[in-house]
Amino acid sequence: MNRAEVTEIKKQYTPDRCTIDRICGCYVNHEKKKLFTSSQAFPLIPDEEMYKYLDVFRHALSGRNGKNLIDLAFPREQEAEGGTQDFLMRLRESKLSDEVLLDMFYDRVIDAFNYGENYYIILVHAAYDVPGITTDRIRMEDASENVYDHILCAICPVVLSKAALGYNETKNLIEDRFRDWLMDMPVKGFLFPAFLDRTANIHQMLYYTKRAEDIQPEFIEALFGAEEVMSAPEQKEGFQEVVRRTLGENGKFETVQNLHENLQRKIEEHTDPEEPLTFAKEDMKKLFKDSGVSPSRMRDFDEHYSASFHREDYPLLASNIAETTRFEMKTPDVKVIVNPERADLVETRVIDGRPCLVIRIDEHIEVNGINVKSISPKPSP
Repeated sequence: MNRAEVTEIKKQYTPDRCTIDRICGCYVNHEKKKLFTSSQAFPLIPDEEMYKYLDVFRHALSGRNGKNLIDLAFPREQEAEGGTQDFLMRLRESKLSDEVLLDMFYDRVIDAFNYGENYYIILVHAAYDVPGITTDRIRMEDASENVYDHILCAICPVVLSKAALGYNETKNLIEDRFRDWLMDMPVKGFLFPAFLDRTANIHQMLYYTKRAEDIQPEFIEALFGAEEVMSAPEQKEGFQEVVRRTLGENGKFETVQNLHENLQRKIEEHTDPEEPLTFAKEDMKKLFKDSGVSPSRMRDFDEHYSASFHREDYPLLASNIAETTRFEMKTPDVKVIVNPERADLVETRVIDGRPCLVIRIDEHIEVNGINVKSISPKPSP
């Protein structure tokens, strides 16, 4: 799902557009035991409570595509009777009214989800009447094309409030405050089926993880049977490993700088804001060649790529492998951070027989918070 598709569904989880008809939940303790389950019509929930739930659901559709929001495709065998996709289809078609299916779903989550504290599993069913859109992207609210029938799940930690002193109005004194259990924002969630081209795609789903480095592939495999997923940190580490292996121990500063600048340029030249820029192996090979990596170092590129990624066919998101917020250089005693768009200000030179990093200064500089407008050359000895 691209950013526009996620945003369109996220907007349905607001008080004025909400189409949720049922909400179910299961409270699980740190020993993986069910403490209680609930099921009720969502429109009957008090407004203040409803608003808090809607905030939770929007959080389960938040974050960056490819990092916090990950598209999952079901393998063909999981769409057969008894497969994970088939189970989710039956759950959706029941509109969350089948208690047996709900218990089976909760059991699957509890068995697969790796979390050592209390948490609450929330599952909702909604039917979004998708409005038509004209050729110039104007919504036609009275011209619905289809109904997006879907379920959304959010898994929320339940934490004990902090110990503190508080004011007791009845006793008119400060005393130890009562501690209770509070539901936090979700750490995991999913939307099924995926909303692609403004309609339901039952062959895919959208997975949410609060922390990009904790996608829990075992949870994904057990609950959804989806294809193997590579997290954003894994993609970045794999890219860095390809660079290290290909350039060797004596990689040139200029080559790494060229890689960074060429990657940045490709991101800037990417004209479709809704479809993220991805790199396949051949795209990466061309990037290395265009950045000045010598033919002798490129000879074993395929081997280095295979050693760095456990899936060679996995599309790498440019936003996951590129350092878009800074261009950083480190020595044992010095760290230099440069605006990634101005990496050209840095170069290497040999001065007095010693290799040096040289930073061109076009404007004033600041030293310990003090503006310095010019640097005077040292007098010759």
